[in-house]
Amino acid sequence: MYNYTWELVDLPPGAKTIGCKWIFKRKLKQDGSIDKCKARLVAKGFKQRNGVDYYDTFAPITRIASIRLVIALTSIHNLVIYQMDVKTAFLNGDLEEEIDMEQPKGFKVPRKKKKVCKLVKSLYGLKQALKQWHNKFDHVLVTNGYSINNVDKCIYNKYEDNTCVVICLYVDDMLIFGTSLEVVCETKKFLVSKFDMNDLREAEVILGIKITRTPNELKLSQEHYVEKNIRKFEHFDCKPVSTPCDPNSQLKKIREHSVTQIEFAHIIGSLMYLMNYTKPNIAYAVGRLSRYTQSPNQDYWTAGHRVLKYLRGTINYGLCYSGFPSVLEGFSDAHWILDSDEMKSTSGYVFILGGSAVSWKSAKQNCITRSTMEAEFIALEKASFKAE
Repeated sequence: MYNYTWELVDLPPGAKTIGCKWIFKRKLKQDGSIDKCKARLVAKGFKQRNGVDYYDTFAPITRIASIRLVIALTSIHNLVIYQMDVKTAFLNGDLEEEIDMEQPKGFKVPRKKKKVCKLVKSLYGLKQALKQWHNKFDHVLVTNGYSINNVDKCIYNKYEDNTCVVICLYVDDMLIFGTSLEVVCETKKFLVSKFDMNDLREAEVILGIKITRTPNELKLSQEHYVEKNIRKFEHFDCKPVSTPCDPNSQLKKIREHSVTQIEFAHIIGSLMYLMNYTKPNIAYAVGRLSRYTQSPNQDYWTAGHRVLKYLRGTINYGLCYSGFPSVLEGFSDAHWILDSDEMKSTSGYVFILGGSAVSWKSAKQNCITRSTMEAEFIALEKASFKAE
């Protein structure tokens, strides 16, 4: 690391250093067991000065809807899916700014303790670390014939000799889709020649989502995460219900102080993660509950517990892509104002490809509608915009 990431120099006059620290973490497997223990040196990027030590910061990642879409295409065209992980990805970025860092604890060079580390490569914790890593990955793939998707900048594809390979990049994790095992292996060899990689073989888990492949379908599920949360919120032994929300319940806004606001927000946050990844069936219920996290009363808690009870009975549910139909289908709907406490309607849409949902949303409309027809047209416009 010493020769690769920094060089020891005297601190230039007028320059300031940033500190660093060691981070120790256990990485878990899908079943919750320990996979490995990691130690990482992290720069104290919060001491960096905007316009001096860094300029632009952004974190480009593949959208989860894009991953679901490519997996749906995989079920249709019987593609091969492999997974790779970049070791210490951020250390690959080339720095454009001059940054001086203190020598790390426990690794100070004898007789050179007053010198500082002039960073040559990017380091975890720096404001621009993710940007520089993405720029490096972009440059390597584009110069080797890959094209960047116009809609999702973290999807790369290459067509050659009637073969196709697609790479979805999520920070340092990547899914590789190919028309054959040979083209995927060639892509893996190319990536290994450019970066220090972990070959995770056929994709099984990505972003906490379990990928199960059978001869007839591909399934995306989060069984471990669902079980973990219903145990955390003490609903594992509850009696399951058949629907995530009660259509007869009417939630009202209250202004009284709630002592359980933080715990209620924790539940909503966990449910939103599930909703956005593999559970479109709870989108409406979670969308409604998320509007009342400021002061939840007993009615909100009852509605929240109902969603947890529904998840207990559907813990094995997931998105199953069978490959049919092979045409993208989209549906939209609207739920008009329920009562005088509501001023805006709710829009919803879902897009289906390969037999399951690839994109969905349920959210409050931005404007006030005067009829059910007007609310339906607004929902249709949102779905049409998404389809583009």
